[in-house]
Amino acid sequence: MESTTQDKILIEQRVTNEGPSVVLAYLLWFFLGVFSAHRFYLGRTGSAILQSVLNCILIGFIWVVVDLFLLPDMVRAKQAGLRARLTRELSPSGSRALASPTHG
Repeated sequence: MESTTQDKILIEQRVTNEGPSVVLAYLLWFFLGVFSAHRFYLGRTGSAILQSVLNCILIGFIWVVVDLFLLPDMVRAKQAGLRARLTRELSPSGSRALASPTHG
């Protein structure tokens, strides 16, 4: 079933409201990057734990610097995942499934 323009607008509004923020990701990177808070925020738990462990032996610091350039793509990937999930949740009965946000 093809999504209507209204459905697509609702999905984009939900992605904007519920999706990750590039600004917040950079703030977490700047202030808590040594703890990989930006990766935890973006749902990359495995690489966040690995990065934190490597930071303990000073190798991960390079990874934290590299993340400075990777953050926008990581945020876009997280938003694309949210957009895909919301599109899948779209029911044939219209946009009622999108009207109330689901947390989880």
